[in-house]
This record gives sequence, structure tokens and C-alpha cells, in this order.
Amino acid sequence: MKRLLALLLLLPWALAQGLTLRVLLKEVPLGEALRLDLPSGRVLAKGVEGGVVVDGRLFPSFLHPGPTFALDGTPYRGGLLLLPQGEKVMAVNAVDLEDYLLGVLPGEMPPSFPLEALKAQAVLARTFAVNRLSPSAPYDLCATEACQVYRGLSAETPRHKEAVLATRGLVVSYGGRAISALYHADSGGMTAGSEEVFQKALPYLRPREDPFSDGPKSRWTVDLTPERVAAALRAYGLAPRTLEPPEVLALTPSGRVGRLSALGVVVEGPLAQRVVRAMGLPSALVRFEGWRALGRGAGHGVGMSQWGAKGMAERGFEFREILGHYFPGTFLSDLVVRAGLP
Repeated sequence: MKRLLALLLLLPWALAQGLTLRVLLKEVPLGEALRLDLPSGRVLAKGVEGGVVVDGRLFPSFLHPGPTFALDGTPYRGGLLLLPQGEKVMAVNAVDLEDYLLGVLPGEMPPSFPLEALKAQAVLARTFAVNRLSPSAPYDLCATEACQVYRGLSAETPRHKEAVLATRGLVVSYGGRAISALYHADSGGMTAGSEEVFQKALPYLRPREDPFSDGPKSRWTVDLTPERVAAALRAYGLAPRTLEPPEVLALTPSGRVGRLSALGVVVEGPLAQRVVRAMGLPSALVRFEGWRALGRGAGHGVGMSQWGAKGMAERGFEFREILGHYFPGTFLSDLVVRAGLP
């Protein structure tokens, strides 16, 4: 098995046991109070000009080293840094990578899914996090869908923990680097190439037939209105010209919308897919019959389909085979952490 090196940066709030992530939990304006539950008790904190006031004392920034804390009632593993940034204060959780995953998996995949699917998700979530390490930025990841959903300590379950422990330290790599570990809910039977959605073509993110992806949104129908389509266009600065319903003019290699006409406006490429999603449709794998949209799947379609992983696991595929299917040409690598500066 190939080995992938990651540096443990010597930051003042870094943890000792492994690779430390910095996860942005919340951003609040100066003056807005944050409720902290620390081992020593409950305190209030707020940003002010010149720093952070915690329990009546002013600090340039505030560090709680851990091992646990709660922010506004939600408990987390690791430490907390309150960092003033301009007119805001960032609440950043410094947490060990494997502990972070315990709070991520429950937000990304139900515990009822087969264990091999959960293992595949654990490896991808770990890979996604390693790929997003950004030493020069105040944090590496956010805690929302814009990065990965991170719910903290109270969301942990035994089944998710089993998947994390069974894959400890494993990441998906290509060319000696952690891949862009993208995933989505349901491919609708065909995954998308990365350039269809994100413009950049990556060799391991190609369109793939996905016959086992069978979820609640594998087939769907949505009735649109001119107002709804107009709002989607205006969200991207486009002005409607007519009352013509949407029409797909060209398809991508995976069968998704590549060129779209709607209300007299023609858009193409990744923008066409963004407009389709702005209409409130689950995916861009869609055709139109007047104002009725008939589609398949949910999400952007790039990388691993979570419902597809479930279907593969139910048919006896192991997590390595699942990952190999969705990310051809990649390797499963051991993440090796070394202390030091780049």
C-alpha cells in the first residue's frame, strides 16, 4: 500500500496525537455573545475592538486547549480558538483528524447503510479533509455542507465509529497526493465528469455507469413555474426575455444539461447546471416537457454516489472496490503524519 505524507504543523493549539484540523464552527459579529461550556464551567465570550472578552477578561485571542468543550450548547472534541478577524470573531475547533470524522460521518451517511458503504464514506471524508489543509488560512474546513457537515461529539454513533476505526489513516491518492474526494447523494445511474460541473477535468473523476444507485430521488418529477425559473436566472444576473419553458439544447457526456434555453436565455457549461439547480431541481440529469421537469438522481453527480455505494455494499462489494469504481486509477494510501514546517 502506498504511503502519503502529511505535515503536522507546529501551531500553538495543535494536538499531539495526530493530524490536527482547524474547523470553523461559527462566525459572529463583534459584540455578539458566544456561550462556552468548559471543564471549569460556563462562560460568555464576545469579540470587541482589540480582542475577545471571555468571562470579563480581555484577550488578544482566546485559546481553550481541550480535551472537550461546548459552543452554544453543542459539544465538541478538541480545543477551541476564538480569533478576531476584522469585524467578526471566528470560533475554530482544533480537532484530531480521526475525532473530526466521528462527528462528520453522522451528517453525511445514515447509520443504517451497510458497513462497507460507511467505510468508503469514512475514507472519502478523511481524504477530503486532508486535501483541504491550508496552513496560511485561519482555518482548513467549515462545518457546513459547503465543506462537510460536522456535528460534533453528540452526533457520534457506535456504527459510524466502527467505520472510522476500521479505516484509520487511509486516504485515496493519485500521483502521490490526496485526491479531490467529491461525493453526492445519488448519481441517477451515471456519475458526471468533474469538468461538467467544476470546469476542471481530473483523470480520476470521469463519467461512470452506476447501476446500483437506487435512492428516494433516483426518479423524480417537479412542476416548475415561470416565476421560479426567472428567479433562478436572476440569481446569476440573467434577465428573462420571453415566457418560453426550459429546453435542453445539448447534453454533457454523462447525460446532464450542457446547454439550456429558459425564458429566452441560453446558458451552457457548468453555469447551465447551476441554473438548473437554482430552480430547485435535485440534479441536472433532467429533461423538460413544457414546465414539467423529469429527472434522475440528487446532487452534482461527481465522484461517489452515496446511494450507489449502499447498493454496491449490499451486493457484496468491499469499501476498496467501491472506491475503485468511483475513482479509477487511484490508490488507497496510508496517511503518515510528520511534525515539522513545510
